[in-house]
Amino acid sequence: MQIEVEDLHKIYDGGVHALRGISLNITNGVYGLLGPNGSGKTTLMRILATLLLPTKGTARVDNHDVRSDRLPIRRVLGYLPQDFGLYPNLTVWEQLEYAALLCDIKDPAKRRQAVEQVLAETNMDIFADRRIKTLSGGMRQRVGIAQALLNSPQLLIIDEPTSGLDPEERIRIRSLLAELGGDRVIILSTHIVADIAATADRVGILHFGELLFDDTPEQLVSTAQGKVWLIDVDKRELATIKQEYVFSGVFRKGDRLEIRVLADEQPHPKARPTEPNMEDAYLRIIEEHRNSGGQLNA
Repeated sequence: MQIEVEDLHKIYDGGVHALRGISLNITNGVYGLLGPNGSGKTTLMRILATLLLPTKGTARVDNHDVRSDRLPIRRVLGYLPQDFGLYPNLTVWEQLEYAALLCDIKDPAKRRQAVEQVLAETNMDIFADRRIKTLSGGMRQRVGIAQALLNSPQLLIIDEPTSGLDPEERIRIRSLLAELGGDRVIILSTHIVADIAATADRVGILHFGELLFDDTPEQLVSTAQGKVWLIDVDKRELATIKQEYVFSGVFRKGDRLEIRVLADEQPHPKARPTEPNMEDAYLRIIEEHRNSGGQLNA
């Protein structure tokens, strides 16, 4: 599976530039799209899912153009938007069997096999007889992913799968996505850095329609090497230091605070260097883009 995007633009009514010249290549594995709300992630995913036409540029899924070859793309596509509908009074099995019918799996034996397979893949088989309305948020997300897997897609697009979930459920969804990657392309959109760190083979950072980074998670972290510092302060110093420096975290240490600061050089006499993480690198790239004059809209 190969996805090729070249100079992709999307301009909505009113002149809002959702995408600005995106170019990237995606192959098998988990590709994490990282960016704040409004960065263009959902627009890009909807274009790749053939639900939205680009204004300019090209996007191809296994040499099928998203403008002219929608049907072949949809045959290999599984798509889970951020807001997806489930029928609360149906059981998990009934929901998936109905979705399988919508996927044109007409033969009853093949339909049963498909439902059993996706229940097993998403670890929902023991909940097959539970009604949707009795499920937790994480379980509903797993049912949604199961629906997207019914046609054995080679391209699985998932938008904000862990948004609003508690930490335990978020870990389960991350683990599931990591297991599903391999011989298919999974495009995962999120604004939660930890989701990408736990699942992605490659990461792209979008910020107000521009692609700021496209490489491995390890390479992303390396961009912040030597540029992350820790400063121990008391509460009275906190407000002043937060105004002067870009920081990626504040942590309590007894009666004092430890601030994680991003800077090219030692930012404060008390600062000591520390190893970067993905969140440090992500925030640094976003901040550099803002400082270079990145625009919200043109």
